[in-house]
Amino acid sequence: MADAVLELDRVDVAYHGDIRILRGLSLKVRPGVITGVIGPNGAGKSTALRALYGLLKPVAGDVLIDGRKVTGLPPWKFIDNGIALVPQQRSLFNELSVEDNLRLACWSFRRDRARIEEALERAYAQFPMLRDKRRDLAGSMSGGQQRFLELGRALALRPRVLLLDEPTAMIAPRISAEIYEFIHGLPGQGITVLLVDQNVRQCVRISDHLYVLELGQNKVDGSARAFQEDAGLRDLIAEWVDYRIDA
Repeated sequence: MADAVLELDRVDVAYHGDIRILRGLSLKVRPGVITGVIGPNGAGKSTALRALYGLLKPVAGDVLIDGRKVTGLPPWKFIDNGIALVPQQRSLFNELSVEDNLRLACWSFRRDRARIEEALERAYAQFPMLRDKRRDLAGSMSGGQQRFLELGRALALRPRVLLLDEPTAMIAPRISAEIYEFIHGLPGQGITVLLVDQNVRQCVRISDHLYVLELGQNKVDGSARAFQEDAGLRDLIAEWVDYRIDA
C-alpha cells in the first residue's frame, strides 16, 4: 500500500518554456492527516499545488495518486479519484445563487436527483449559514461567507483529499479563526488535507507534517511538533519566511 494518497516525485514545473519554478520537488500527502506547505512568496507553493491537481503539467518528474503515476491527468479526473481543490482566487459564479453554485459542483452526476440532494444536504450540514442564504446571490456575500461556500461546494462531493490554497487570504481575523478550526477537524471526518498557507503560525499549529519550500525546492520537512519544539528549526523558518513562530 502506498504511504501517500497524493505525491510529487522529483517534479520540475516551468512557465513560458524555460522559467523553472519547481526544481526536483518531492512532496507526499499522507493519508488521514493535515500536511502543511509554507515558504516565502515565490517559493513555488501554489505551483506545487497546481501540479498536484493536474492544472500544470510537469516538464520532469511524476505526479502519483495512491502510488500510481498519473502525470498529465486532467483536473476533472482528480475529482473522480476523490480529490477536491479550493483555490486561493475566488471561484464562484457571483450572479448565481448559493444553491446554484453548490449544484454546479454536482455537474458530473447532474441527472441523479437523489445524489444531488444528498450533496446539498451535506454542504448545508457543514455550514448551516449556506442553507439560510441558499437563494442569495453568491456575489452579495462577504468574503468569509464566500469562502465557506467554496468549502461547502468542495465537501459536497465527499472528497477523501482536500487541497487548500491560502484559505484565509483577505478574510477577517475572526472568520479566519473559524476556518482554521474547521480545517483542523477535517481528518476526524476522514478527509486528508494539504494546506498551502502564508499564515505560518496557524499552519504549524494545525498541521501534522510540514514542508518548507524555497526557490521551488524542499528545504526541510518533518513533523509539526518538531518544528514547534526545535528552536533551530523555528529560527530557520523565521529566516526564510520573515515570520517568527512562538514557542
